[in-house]
Order: sequence, then structure tokens, then C-alpha cells
Amino acid sequence: MPYKTKSELPDSVRENLPAHAQKIYMEAFNSAWEQYDQPQERRGEDTREATAHKVAWAAVKKKYEKNEKTGKWQAKKS
Repeated sequence: MPYKTKSELPDSVRENLPAHAQKIYMEAFNSAWEQYDQPQERRGEDTREATAHKVAWAAVKKKYEKNEKTGKWQAKKS
């Protein structure tokens, strides 16, 4: 179900992503939740929630990357 605030995000998101990346995640998840409400709009047998999480992570990965040394997420360099 859609998230109203960043504090509602899954622990794996809140504990690992910077604040701006959390906002990206939440907005992408909520958008995908609305967009992929019908099963025929999703790939394979994924649930609406699983699809929304995949879309959200993909949106984060466009602007952020995980630092190989520290394991922390950081903004990508242009």
C-alpha cells in the first residue's frame, strides 16, 4: 500500500538510504502502486507490491549507488 511518510518505509529503505533517496523511493513506489494496479500491467506473476518495490529501487539506482568500500548509498557523480 502507498506510503504517506518516509517513516512508514520498510526498515531496509529507512536504515540504508539517505533522506533524498528515501523520498525518491517513496514517490516512485506510490506512483507504481497506482500505475500497476491491474495484474495484466505487471511482468510475470509479481504482486502489485513487489512490482512497486522493484520500480522504487530502480528509481533510486538512477541517482544513487552503493559505495563498494563502505557499503553506504551515495549520490552518483555526474
